[in-house]
Amino acid sequence: MTNLLTEIRSSVEKRLRELEPAIEEHAQLAKALEALKDTGQHVEQAIRGSAKPSQPVPTSAAKRRGRPRGTGGRAQEALKLVHEHPGITIAEMAERMKIKANYLYRVLPHLEREEKIKKQDKGYHPVGADTVVPGRMRVRREQKVGYPQKRPARRS
Repeated sequence: MTNLLTEIRSSVEKRLRELEPAIEEHAQLAKALEALKDTGQHVEQAIRGSAKPSQPVPTSAAKRRGRPRGTGGRAQEALKLVHEHPGITIAEMAERMKIKANYLYRVLPHLEREEKIKKQDKGYHPVGADTVVPGRMRVRREQKVGYPQKRPARRS
């Protein structure tokens, strides 16, 4: 009986050794397939995005290095300060953040282009559904500040 068990054990061990490379190959193929799925999505996005003339399709040599724009902690901190203190100036923000103002001159225009904040005079204000402008009435985002909105003509 022990002879039979020994034979079975040795044949199972032998078969496991035979299958081990196949298991490793399976794991490698699964990783390769996942990488191809990701690459395929990036290629499809690049093809779809190529219709937009404003954004060139990045090539491996022209890829931006580092993290994506607007994801920096300082941009988020500046945005938070603008929300907490509407009308805050760059000098005040730099003082509160304990950084030099010249850094904010690079960060804030990006936030302005993304329509997260807007500049009025020297101060920055948050952009929301309704924005309160000091010294003026409540205006909607679509309105130009300081210009009256056109009203439809009355029909008699």
